[in-house]
Amino acid sequence: MGAPAASAPAPSRSLTWQRWLLWAVLIGFAAFFLLPLYVMVVTSIKSMDEIRGGSLLALPHAVDFAAFGKAWSTACTGADCNGLQPFFWNSVMIVVPAVLVSTALGGINGYVLSKWKFKGSETMFALLLFGVFMPLQVILLPMSQVLGWLGIASSVWGLILVHLLCGLPGTTLFFRNYYAALPDELIKAAMLDGASFWRIFTRIVLPLSTPIIVVCLIWQFTQIWNDFLFGVVFSGADSKPVTVGLNNLANTTSSVKEYNVDMAAALIAGLPTLLVYVIAGKYFVRGLTAGAVKG
Repeated sequence: MGAPAASAPAPSRSLTWQRWLLWAVLIGFAAFFLLPLYVMVVTSIKSMDEIRGGSLLALPHAVDFAAFGKAWSTACTGADCNGLQPFFWNSVMIVVPAVLVSTALGGINGYVLSKWKFKGSETMFALLLFGVFMPLQVILLPMSQVLGWLGIASSVWGLILVHLLCGLPGTTLFFRNYYAALPDELIKAAMLDGASFWRIFTRIVLPLSTPIIVVCLIWQFTQIWNDFLFGVVFSGADSKPVTVGLNNLANTTSSVKEYNVDMAAALIAGLPTLLVYVIAGKYFVRGLTAGAVKG
C-alpha cells in the first residue's frame, strides 16, 4: 500500500482576516464613490417640502417622479422653458454620426499604419499621436476660424466635425495597436491569393476587430456625450448639447431653487453613458486587454 495522501493544510487565520480587511476597504471605497449618485437619486424622487424638512441621506417617504417630467419638458434653461428635451436630442444628433465616422476612419487608419506601412507612416502616426495629448483649449480659436470658413459655425454639423477630428487620433491609436498584434502572415497569405486592400480589410481584419470596435464606440460615445467645452464654444442657440443645457438649467435663477429638478436633470443627462457602461462595460475591458493599449 502507498503512503497515505497528505491532508490539505487548514486555511490560515491571517489570510482570512486579510480577505475581510480587503473586502471592507473595497466596500468602503465603493460606498464613497456611489454616495453622490445615491444622493442624486433620492433627492430627485422627493418633493421640495420633504427636501427642506428632511435629511440629505434619508429615503423618501413617498416616491415622486414629477421632477423628472419637469426637468425633461418644462424646466427653464435661461429664457427658454422647454426643459432638457431639445438639448438631449441635439446630443443624439451629434453623437451618432461623430462616433460612427470617427470609429470607421480610425479603423482604416490603424489598418494602414500597422499592416500597409509606407515611407513616412511612422512620422504620420507620431503626428496623430500628438493629437491625443494636445490640450483641447489650443484648438479653440483655429477651429472656430475653420468652421466659419466652411459655413457651419454654431451648428450641429460644426460640432460633429469638431468631435470627429478630435476623436480620430484616439481611435487611430486604438486600432493601430490592436492590429499590430495580428499576425502579418494573415495579410501576406491573402495578398498571395490576390485579395485587394479593401477585401483583406473587410473579409479578414474587420471580423477580428469586434473587441476594439466596441472599445472605440464606448470611448467616443462617452467623450462626446459628456463634452462641455466644445459644446459651449462651438454651438449656437439651436445646437447646444445636453451638457450645456444642464449647466443652463442649474444656473437659471428663480424664486425657489428646485434641487429635485436639478438632480433629475443631471440623471437624465448622465443616463445614456451609464447605460452604455452597464450593458457593454465588460466588452470594453475585454477589448482593452485584447490589445487596445498594446503596441
